[in-house]
Amino acid sequence: MTRVLIVEDDTDIRAMLARGLEAEGFSVGMAGRVDDALAAARDDSPEAVVLDITLPDGSGHDVCRSLREGGYPGPILFLSARDEIRDRAEGLALGADDYIVKPFVFDELVARLRTHLLRRQESEEPRTLVTAGKLSLDLNTRQASCGEGSARLTPREAELLAMLMAQPNIPIARGEIFDKLWAGQGGLSLNVVDVYVGYLRSKMADFVRYGGPVLVTVRGKGFMLDLKGPDYRH
Repeated sequence: MTRVLIVEDDTDIRAMLARGLEAEGFSVGMAGRVDDALAAARDDSPEAVVLDITLPDGSGHDVCRSLREGGYPGPILFLSARDEIRDRAEGLALGADDYIVKPFVFDELVARLRTHLLRRQESEEPRTLVTAGKLSLDLNTRQASCGEGSARLTPREAELLAMLMAQPNIPIARGEIFDKLWAGQGGLSLNVVDVYVGYLRSKMADFVRYGGPVLVTVRGKGFMLDLKGPDYRH
């Protein structure tokens, strides 16, 4: 259950928010002062903070600043009666994700809260899909695909392709590829790079039909994923 910390000195508003968020399926923590808010953020590890600016022992700005300086990663939503542009700008500059002006519509607050939580979750998920032009590579399944064509790669083939996809249209030297993928493995020479490039070319040959990139050799410079088309440059 997602935990939200409500920092609000008005007990009626605080209770209303708590009831509403709990009805929406959230777990709720509450604080009415700066010190209590920082302690709750430290001890309860909330996934998000809804934060009033005017507090009896300081400002919500102080809470936001302290949380961000301490590395707090979750969404922070300011909830305030101050509606001047400079107030909004100051709050966002301190690291807040949103600024909601009182009086507010509760359903809108919940919608914004869910949106920021989803964005934060997506940003923290490990990247598993890389793309270059029309080519995509799923790093989990090691499946390369382009149009209707697809190919299952070995772990080392997938690492090599991902390296080339990270710098499309830019040659990467044999030595650089070898150092990143095979360094420390005794008995291997630079020729292993050529061998695996050959494997990839064979598996990607069908992608040209769908406008996919081509793995080419650039004389004196190394290998490159050419997004421009099937003109091999050996």
